[in-house]
Amino acid sequence: MNANTMNNSIATPASQSFIGHIGHWLMIISTLAFGFVLAVEVINIVFYDAYSEDFFLFRFAGSLSDLEIGPLTYLMFGSLLVALMMGLPLAFVTGGLGVMFVYLVGDSAMLNIIPGRIFPMMTNSDLAAIPLFIFMASMLERAGLIEEMFNVVYKWMGGLDGGLATATILASTILAAMVGVIGAAVVTMGIIALPAMLKRGYDPQIALGSIMAGGTLGILIPPSILAILYAVVAQQSVGELYLGAIIPGLMLSGMYIMYVLIRTKINPSLGPAVPPEERITFREKVLLLKDLIAPLFLVMLVLGLLFGGIATPVEAAGIGSFGAILVAWKHKVFSVEALKDASITTARASAMVLWIMFGASVFVGFYILQGGQEFITASILGTGMSAYGILFLLMALLVVLGMFLDWVGILLLAVPIFIPIVKALQFDGLFGMPAVSNDDVILWFGVLYLVNMQMSFLSPPFGYALFYIKGVCPPEISMGTIFKSSLVFLALQCLGLLLCIVFPGIVTWLPSMVYG
Repeated sequence: MNANTMNNSIATPASQSFIGHIGHWLMIISTLAFGFVLAVEVINIVFYDAYSEDFFLFRFAGSLSDLEIGPLTYLMFGSLLVALMMGLPLAFVTGGLGVMFVYLVGDSAMLNIIPGRIFPMMTNSDLAAIPLFIFMASMLERAGLIEEMFNVVYKWMGGLDGGLATATILASTILAAMVGVIGAAVVTMGIIALPAMLKRGYDPQIALGSIMAGGTLGILIPPSILAILYAVVAQQSVGELYLGAIIPGLMLSGMYIMYVLIRTKINPSLGPAVPPEERITFREKVLLLKDLIAPLFLVMLVLGLLFGGIATPVEAAGIGSFGAILVAWKHKVFSVEALKDASITTARASAMVLWIMFGASVFVGFYILQGGQEFITASILGTGMSAYGILFLLMALLVVLGMFLDWVGILLLAVPIFIPIVKALQFDGLFGMPAVSNDDVILWFGVLYLVNMQMSFLSPPFGYALFYIKGVCPPEISMGTIFKSSLVFLALQCLGLLLCIVFPGIVTWLPSMVYG
């Protein structure tokens, strides 16, 4: 070893130690500075009027009151981006920043925005459907329906080239109407279907892509929880939104299946059929369907009551929850322990959604009150683009947000700002296709948003479905392979989104037939 190499090997640990000490002391100094500022602010709040002329040392209350909306926009959303990149929870980041900016920019009267934004949500009855649908999904999952569903469809479709991947997508489509919880669908199908496909020599990209794409259908096909949240925020009928999402959801499922069948028809080695000795007779296939009668009847009952206007979303979800308990009892898996587990899962998921709703509502409500809505609308409309150009811009922004934020956060941060922009536009139809009437614009945009959020689950580098499937993959499957497997299905989702834009009747036809 020469002298230079020896010096470098000695210097590197020393320099690293020096940098570590600097970082350590910077953290200590920053913490002390923050504590000092916080102590001064507490003294001002307790012993002085926060918005009077008297204060102790310094005061930040109202210090940014003269800030224009442009710089305020960059400051608010830049702070949000930095906090999220630090790994802080979205619910508390948005709520905390919202309260902080109310304090820095507003006055004492503006503090009323905090309860003013939260209490109307707490009294919105439609939101009660969310924990009930989550409970229904949890109970059906514990009843072993995912395994039974895949087993039935696998026996029916296994004789085709690409049959297992097709069975996975079909089972995921049916499960989307039963469960609607994307994480559960992707993980469980990854545990059940992925080993079966890899064992029979399936191309890993087709196997992984079919599981992820099929699992994301739960965000679009009723009873989608995201659709309920969109309906609440956009003041749209949940039943109409559910009806509008059915055809696009089935269309995307069909596109996934067609892709798999065509690829494996051209090259059967990508998805070999199940050997003849493992196939069953038609009579045995029919007998397998008896296991699906109860859950399918439950789903049709819940959606039928909702679409027919017989029950509200909350009532339909309540019937579905009770029916899920009966289905679990029929499958001999119902117990106090199962009920407890489902209830805990429901409480956790519901609390996460509601905390994000409360925090984001304060953040966005304050921004809108400061004139942010008019600023964004004027900025986008001032670009001179056509209505469809602006629509594609909004879709692109949602795709970018989907790479970094979860679907609830995107809904509550972006949709309240985007809805007035969409309402202000006239969509006269592309390529001579029918126009979108003003009465249908919010419904149509809502389904486009749901399709877009489905894309966000497959979008590298941070799509949730990519990490769900990684958690159950064999170690030899790299993250790069998972990324590549998502791209084709992501392109199919883009095509589906484009079809819904060019042919708005895909979304609006069924609601208009049912509700007139």
